[in-house]
Amino acid sequence: MTHITLKICGLSTEETMRAALEAGVDMVGLVFFPKSPRHVSLSAAAHLADMARGKAEIVALTVNMDLDGLSRIKELVAPDWFQFHGSEPPEALAVAKVMHGTKIMKALGISGPEDLEKISLYEQVADRLLLDAKAPEGSDIPGGNGVTFDWSLLKGLDLKKPAMLAGGLNASNVADAIRESGLTGIDASSAVETEKGVKDAGLIRDFVAAVRSAETIGS
Repeated sequence: MTHITLKICGLSTEETMRAALEAGVDMVGLVFFPKSPRHVSLSAAAHLADMARGKAEIVALTVNMDLDGLSRIKELVAPDWFQFHGSEPPEALAVAKVMHGTKIMKALGISGPEDLEKISLYEQVADRLLLDAKAPEGSDIPGGNGVTFDWSLLKGLDLKKPAMLAGGLNASNVADAIRESGLTGIDASSAVETEKGVKDAGLIRDFVAAVRSAETIGS
């Protein structure tokens, strides 16, 4: 059986954080981006991170944030990972890694084969890649848009670092996504919401169950 590393991103309430942890997710994501409906304040994030600490890895998602902002998150929330979900160059990841001693995940928007070329630039510094559907034109948030891409683009890629798949994944299609992409990491956000930014405990449990079932099928 291949274990799928599973992350639920954009958690913002005690109830949904508890549901994710009880369902056995590997990583929980907290969003620090005011334009996002999933944005959390530092104080709320610190409380949610305390709930998760020791049970799942804590990921702080940021978008083109400056070093002062990252330092504040590190000080108050103490995440295990920083997830860079903007247009940050590889050099910015390297600086953050040295400054904070935190593992680094870089999200890359994918819509076609040409988007795969940037993977090699970030593999040298990121500890993990997040291969996400490219945001639709006009969207003011880079992720959590509920859109997919051709997962077969990723099949057989010679990746030097672990990678997670994101973008429009739900309980109905996640098994196909795992099989077609060949990746062993899954990240979900909008799939476990009743509306943008509103996570649902039942949907979280259903999604986790679907991923764990896919592990069994693929073994």
